[in-house]
Amino acid sequence: MIIQVKHICEPALKADGFRVLVDRAWPQAISRYDAQIDHWLKEVAPSADLRRWFGQLPERWDEFRRRYRLELADNTAVEELRSLIQGRLITLLYSARDSQRNNAMILARYLRDNPTAETAKRQARRVR
Repeated sequence: MIIQVKHICEPALKADGFRVLVDRAWPQAISRYDAQIDHWLKEVAPSADLRRWFGQLPERWDEFRRRYRLELADNTAVEELRSLIQGRLITLLYSARDSQRNNAMILARYLRDNPTAETAKRQARRVR
């Protein structure tokens, strides 16, 4: 499984493979045509409450990452994403300003660390 992460405003390339937007709301910075996405999976994004709490504050990053991983462990949309990935190159697209602290980075790592739902549930039990 090859997972890349890229900002939605970066130009689409063939090397991106299957492009999936993983934000809950459509980014204002780009038109749907220019984004050239293959799939929009908003259900896999952090909950609205978690996003509001985080507020892109760097000092909350570690806790945001922990809480989002717990959400992912119980999120059925992750299975949809896993089925899209099977055997393909995939690029997760995000719209946050911070290229190092965004939900797509967490999601990519989560998918690499937990290739199956059962593994994810075991990991989540250890974190709690």
